[in-house]
Amino acid sequence: MSRFLPDRTTLGAALSGLLLALAFPRTDLEILAWVALVPLFLVMERRPYRSGFVAGAVFFAMVLYWLNIAMTTYGRMHPLFSFAVYMLLVLYLSLFWGAATWAACRLKNTLDYPMPLTLPVLWTALEFLRSFLFTGFPWATLGYSQQNNLSLIQSADLFGVYGISFLLVLCNATLAGIAMAFKNGKELSFPRGAVVCTLGLFLLNWWYGQVCLKNNLEAKEDAITVALAQGNIDQSIKWSPAYRSETVDIYEKLSLGAAQTKGTNLIIWPESATPFYFQEDSLLAEKVRATARETGTYLLFGSPAFETVDNRQRYLNSAFLLSPSGENLGRSDKIHLVPFGEYVPLKALFPFIDKLVAGIGDFSPGTVSLLPISDHKIGVLVCFEGVFPSLARNYVRKGSDLLVNITNDAWFGRSSAPDQLLAMTRFRAIENRTWVARAANTGISAFIAPSGRVQGKTAVFEEAVTVARVGLGAGASLYTRFGDVFPGLLGVISVFWLVRSRIPYGAGFRSRGTRDRQ
Repeated sequence: MSRFLPDRTTLGAALSGLLLALAFPRTDLEILAWVALVPLFLVMERRPYRSGFVAGAVFFAMVLYWLNIAMTTYGRMHPLFSFAVYMLLVLYLSLFWGAATWAACRLKNTLDYPMPLTLPVLWTALEFLRSFLFTGFPWATLGYSQQNNLSLIQSADLFGVYGISFLLVLCNATLAGIAMAFKNGKELSFPRGAVVCTLGLFLLNWWYGQVCLKNNLEAKEDAITVALAQGNIDQSIKWSPAYRSETVDIYEKLSLGAAQTKGTNLIIWPESATPFYFQEDSLLAEKVRATARETGTYLLFGSPAFETVDNRQRYLNSAFLLSPSGENLGRSDKIHLVPFGEYVPLKALFPFIDKLVAGIGDFSPGTVSLLPISDHKIGVLVCFEGVFPSLARNYVRKGSDLLVNITNDAWFGRSSAPDQLLAMTRFRAIENRTWVARAANTGISAFIAPSGRVQGKTAVFEEAVTVARVGLGAGASLYTRFGDVFPGLLGVISVFWLVRSRIPYGAGFRSRGTRDRQ
């Protein structure tokens, strides 16, 4: 009977996955992230790859549970197929954790490299790889667990979210090293160097955060008053032609109410707020333009779009900007599309698979396009584009003075997914030292200051308007200038180490780690 029960290695790894998941929204027990990986690091040498894989499977299964809500409730997928897709993604993401623990153990056994040295480097490099491999899925990067610790995440303007991940893994590895030293007595030396390095980097990171927060990052020379309209349109009726007029009526009402706030300059509606082609001349399109004229403000809203390229029709998930006179000032198209949500990869090979988004055909990706408002420019991130640091950075480098994230989080129901998305989007403000205005169909809508502080946060599944004074212009940021050089460098170091671990050092060579175990 005992052979069917999980062993200590599996239990320790699973415990790490559980504790780390609790550090993320909504539980937000962020302090757990500083110790959650210790059980994994203590047991992983017994089964280097499997232990990391198990920890990752538990973690991602808990964090991404909401995928089943999106696929079954709104994607109309059979629960069995939904669960299969969900598990495939969880298992894929777990491969990166398994690779990190395996590589760290290999480097220890072949080159005698200590875990506090290798684990932060390998783990962070693999998180970065996960962010772009196979279109990328950087969800639940470790650093995001610290979203509420403003003093500790200000260094994101230096190294991005990956700098916080590095520090978290370093702390966990050092604590595991201390525990091993006490457990084994004289067999292992106390990791003095790792302790000094960890404490030094932690205090330096905290001090930097304190300095940044005292610099009043929210204040900008130019500022405008922005209103976010949260229509709370149920996903089940969103694309129904019978409800199009009612949808526009709701946003018109919210906008007229927002315009009563003295000095409102810009009103923002969420992703696909107009469930029809605004480009086409119609009574509903004219009603949207009339709303801009009635409010006397700039109006930014999400709408599907189309264009003809080489005699082929392309569909886009877009945002339009209207002037106070109702003139169309431009369109910005979504660049990073959701696989199986907005298009089906390799559709020719899998004609039996349909996408989850109803209403129109497959979307095509757009390019970076800024929208003009007076003498300034706006960069629009559509839906989960907010979780990709490089996209936000590209908009700022192109001259964006304000980042806008329009999204439809109705897909996620009352799960923790909207909270997770908001947590990740907060880092885009810090990384580029710019304001972010986030308008969501069913919530969470909010304003994010360059410090990462959230203002005007709305509740989910409520019709609401939130207004704030936001600054225009991005501050000086090392991350905006150089991007992901830090995790990229860690990736190069990781590859160098692994290549070196395969080079024989002469006949009869055995690693120091191997000799120590004999």
